[in-house]
Amino acid sequence: MFDLATLESSEQDGIAGTVFAGKLHYSAVTGSTNSDAIAAARRGAPHGSVFFADEQNAGRGRGDHGWHSAAGEGLYVSTLLRPQVTSDRLPLIPLASGLAAAEAIGAVTALAVDLRWPNDLLIGPRKTGGILVEAHSEGSSASFAVVGIGINVHQQSFSPDLNTPATSLDLEAGRRISRQALLVALLKSLERETNAIAEERAAALIAARVERVSTWIRGKSVEVHGPQACSGVTAGLDEHGFLLVYTDTGTITVQTGGIRIRH
Repeated sequence: MFDLATLESSEQDGIAGTVFAGKLHYSAVTGSTNSDAIAAARRGAPHGSVFFADEQNAGRGRGDHGWHSAAGEGLYVSTLLRPQVTSDRLPLIPLASGLAAAEAIGAVTALAVDLRWPNDLLIGPRKTGGILVEAHSEGSSASFAVVGIGINVHQQSFSPDLNTPATSLDLEAGRRISRQALLVALLKSLERETNAIAEERAAALIAARVERVSTWIRGKSVEVHGPQACSGVTAGLDEHGFLLVYTDTGTITVQTGGIRIRH
């Protein structure tokens, strides 16, 4: 379990001065940190509230998929954001969050993370984490967004039935990675990256940065799963952060769903 004394020290040393300082909410066990954050948002919790747990027994991924959250093995954290942006910028939050997670993992482990649009964190061909953003808007304005991030840290084995082979930071780094250090690095990166969404050229800048760190955004032969199912070759991101895919019948702008290698 988390060493709360160490965590409090890390908070003072690492995230003091950030929007998250003094707003950390820890649970030994919870159903879902995203559900905790959404409930808190509806009760009026402030921007920058953080909910994390040592174990989730009802963790969620995108598309109603479950997220296995074994006790003491991973980082399971959700942040509540109340961004001062219009609702058309909400699709940029998963991309910014992916950049933040990749930066944090790189800073703590020196491992390179590949971002698979829209929400997967990969090391080589293996998945080490995922992002679930649940946003709420009122009219043309964003009301709040909850950014849920799950990262495999200490796991040593995984089910062979997973659609994408999985890995953990410990396995890839060959040493034990501190979840406390990872949490602090993640929050610092997340504040920086999500603040950038409000900038004038945010969409173009974020899209360009995602393309630089992702092998999936351009020139990858993929199958798209979800309501816009198709097959084709990825062709970059549009001005909203949606994925462009060249198909035999033309270019499709994929707004939701997931992608996998086309076999």
